[in-house]
Amino acid sequence: MSEVVCFHQKELRQIYPQEGWVEQDPKEILAVVEECIERTVEKLCELGGRAEDIVAVGVTNQRETTIVWDKSTGEPLYNAIVWLDMRTASTVDQLLEQVPNKTRNKNYLKPLCGLPLSPYFSAVKLRWLMDNVPKVKAAIKADNCLFGTVDTWLIWNLTGGPDGGAHVTDVSNASRTMLMNIETLRYDPTLGKFFDIPFSVLPEIRSSSELYGRIRLSALRDVPLSGCLGDQQAALVGQECLSRGKAKATYGTGCFLLYNTGNVPIESTHGLITTVGYQMGPEAEPVYALEGSVAVAGAALGWLRDNMNLLESAKESEELALSVENNGDVYFVPAFSGLYAPYWNQEARGVICGITEDTQRGHIVRASLEAVCFQVRDILDAMNKDCGFPLVKLKVDGGMTINSLLMQWQSDLIGLEVQRPVVVETTALGAAMAAGRAVGCWDIENVSVESNCTSFRPQITEDERDMRYSKWKMAIERSFGWEGNSMI
Repeated sequence: MSEVVCFHQKELRQIYPQEGWVEQDPKEILAVVEECIERTVEKLCELGGRAEDIVAVGVTNQRETTIVWDKSTGEPLYNAIVWLDMRTASTVDQLLEQVPNKTRNKNYLKPLCGLPLSPYFSAVKLRWLMDNVPKVKAAIKADNCLFGTVDTWLIWNLTGGPDGGAHVTDVSNASRTMLMNIETLRYDPTLGKFFDIPFSVLPEIRSSSELYGRIRLSALRDVPLSGCLGDQQAALVGQECLSRGKAKATYGTGCFLLYNTGNVPIESTHGLITTVGYQMGPEAEPVYALEGSVAVAGAALGWLRDNMNLLESAKESEELALSVENNGDVYFVPAFSGLYAPYWNQEARGVICGITEDTQRGHIVRASLEAVCFQVRDILDAMNKDCGFPLVKLKVDGGMTINSLLMQWQSDLIGLEVQRPVVVETTALGAAMAAGRAVGCWDIENVSVESNCTSFRPQITEDERDMRYSKWKMAIERSFGWEGNSMI
């Protein structure tokens, strides 16, 4: 059994220089982390503990977010470009022109790195920085530039920065750059040549659980920094999805599903991406996962509240959804900026189908919640087709999972048991497990941390489930092609 002893958190400021651009200040990221470390250690001491009780530290981070800095001074050369930033759409277009035979096949590199050419991944962001920021170009020419995702930036700074800081990343984060070969777990020359990125700026790829260095920060001086996982992979570990066929879903503004496929990477033919789940030690075999992401989950409730004034707060959604007996045959596809996995249709736009004179506010709210469940079903179906070994139960975490009604509907609409843990900080738990394992304090493979959980089991018939899903599919079809067509 694991439990949170104490914690401190602080919101990180987002910067929006123009539409579609999302940045963060790298120095602010570091300052927030250092403050959280110091305040958490203070709280531990207030509870009667000591800083010396902390045996290891793990890092978990937003993936794909790209930072470049001067290796001799540690000064950032530009703001961090956040994972969901869309400025690189034009860079992707230019890169697609390089695909042989002018096919513009976005999956051209997928056999090597597991990922489609997309604005999200780090190599595309780094390419944009090299093309558009003179300071970055000059630093690379002078061999004075370092690149990293947020994990690398934090580890480098916490272990000494310009004074011998470890310039490293782990396999789970490296697998999101488009520069690492998904099978060899090394930077691939073909990928480096395609993006024209020098490997000298890249961090060393290490396992997810080993000693990267010791922390120099006074509050945790000399404590081993020994765990590193991207946030979604950390949740996979924290949920103990450590064997083939186990999966977790994290519900927030969007929704991320990871499905453990064991020691063999599976190339999806149904719109999912192949990623490294984790590697527990330098000599351990890597564990792979299939990943599918839903762009709009909790964000749909925000839209109903802020744009449509149908809700006072997201918490009100459960009460309003219960005010109607059923969904009234109303289906809401929240494709505000296209659809992600498994459709990958950027021309899709949001639609609400099935409205009649009897439709009430509760039906629209209920349809927005059910849309989350249907999109998860879309991804799970794709995962089952790709893997051939069906899921037995789905483990869930994230802010939306406190809504028990939503979790019951999720179970109903996928026909599987859904398990919600008591300890909801599964991402932090995963990083702690990886760090503890590296220093011999956590036997991940043999000692379960699985806490008591709330289980939700299907309460509707298979016929009803299939009928409602077929209606969802009809609504999906009606969302296609809106952006590409203009009215005459």
